[in-house]
Amino acid sequence: MKNPFRTEAEAFSFVIVTGVLFAAVAVAGWLGNGWTALAVFLALGLGAWAGIYMKSEPKVREPAVWERRPHGGRKRILVVANETVAGRALRDEIRHRARGHQADVLVVAPALNSQLRYWASDEDGARAQAQRRLDASLAALTEDAVEARGEIGDSDPLQAVEDALRTFGADEIIISTHPPGRSNWLEKDVIALARERFDVPIAHVVVDLEQEASAARRG
Repeated sequence: MKNPFRTEAEAFSFVIVTGVLFAAVAVAGWLGNGWTALAVFLALGLGAWAGIYMKSEPKVREPAVWERRPHGGRKRILVVANETVAGRALRDEIRHRARGHQADVLVVAPALNSQLRYWASDEDGARAQAQRRLDASLAALTEDAVEARGEIGDSDPLQAVEDALRTFGADEIIISTHPPGRSNWLEKDVIALARERFDVPIAHVVVDLEQEASAARRG
């Protein structure tokens, strides 16, 4: 589960504000008079907000932190894709970026799931489907002479990237999506958020599975 606070300072500030607001409620209840109680509550609440947020230094979003391990000069490429993971366009991009290098490729397939099944902790079906697509992709990359391994990631692609980077110090990241209009990741601005969050070059590859299937039938 993701932490809703980006920094320890934010978590500490939340605790302080919550404590002050509880104190305001207690004082308001002790005073009894409705209007006086409301005035005290608002005054203490706004005072806490001003004291902690308005006078503090501007918040800076902390970048994701991961361990960069020596890897003997080999190029490390992190690939994040789910339904598009076996797309021809993505495999071509991976092969292009690995060409001329001794490269290690890690393919992460976030286990996409419905909200209902997610909250019910029913992820087996989503993980099984992601694993089948991942296996097909790795087999295709092997045929392309690309050394790659894979793993199932968090359903949130950004969290999946961060989790992978903690053990795989990537030199670059490839994120693959469906075309605009058919991609939930693009609707959620995943590419822009990833470039803001991770200090690693990020390439975006659009895979049109319908077009690829149509071309394969014609061929």
